[in-house]
Amino acid sequence: MNRLSTSCLLSVLLLGATHQALAQELFIYPDKGQSSDQQAKDKLDCSNWAKTNTGYDPANPATGSVALSEPEQQAGGAVHGAAGGAAFGAIAGDSSEAARRGAVAGAVVGGLRQRRANREAEAEHQQEEQQLVAQSTAKKDDFNRAYAACLEGRGYTVK
Repeated sequence: MNRLSTSCLLSVLLLGATHQALAQELFIYPDKGQSSDQQAKDKLDCSNWAKTNTGYDPANPATGSVALSEPEQQAGGAVHGAAGGAAFGAIAGDSSEAARRGAVAGAVVGGLRQRRANREAEAEHQQEEQQLVAQSTAKKDDFNRAYAACLEGRGYTVK
């Protein structure tokens, strides 16, 4: 997967988590006959309390998260390999043909090594992204539990 599609995937996942946190409508019933104004005040107070106690804000789920940078794609493996191969070929064969063959072999080996290193860096980056999404989901769940507990403590049934 290339860097652009990985970035798009992470953005979609975080946007989806944000939308889900905001769109996840809890059903709140005023068991003690609270007025609409009292309900609005209690919801705001409980939301603030849940944010303070969980460190998570569903309106801004990326706050407090470690931002991931794109994995650095290295280049030049083939060039370095070619230079080394040419030098080795020149020393070993003492001719321009040997140096050329060494350069070609070095370029191939260097390019293969570089591609493998880039794939490994991309796989590590994807794993870090998955961990970030899982952490965000866990924080959202904590927030929802805290928010519901606060409202229940104020005389509401929350489902």
